[in-house]
Amino acid sequence: VQLQASGGGLVQSGGSLRLSCAASGRSFRSYSMGWFRQAPGKEREFLATTSYRDFRTWYADSVKGRFTLSRDNAKTTVYLQMNSLKPEDTAVYYCGASPYYSHSDLTSIIKYDYWGQGTLVTVSS
Repeated sequence: VQLQASGGGLVQSGGSLRLSCAASGRSFRSYSMGWFRQAPGKEREFLATTSYRDFRTWYADSVKGRFTLSRDNAKTTVYLQMNSLKPEDTAVYYCGASPYYSHSDLTSIIKYDYWGQGTLVTVSS
């Protein structure tokens, strides 16, 4: 599976962005998809994920209620709608594909086999 993330950019605090992650390969439906981010000097952190098995979706507390993950299997694309953005949301955002389907696995970076190249989101105050 190859992943291509896009949609990042510069936005003012309180604004919105929608990130996209386009996947290639016929096995897209067999992978859970997640979004992570990495700010300068920090580790990559989990944001949101959806299980390929039952389509359950989980969010990190830091983004719950502001970010929404959606998945379009027909387009082999996963999205991250980000609203009410804050300066602390500034980071490089990565999408990942995982063969696992449980919450405990999907919040762990090491459970993802494939990664997109990252897209930079900058939120100005």
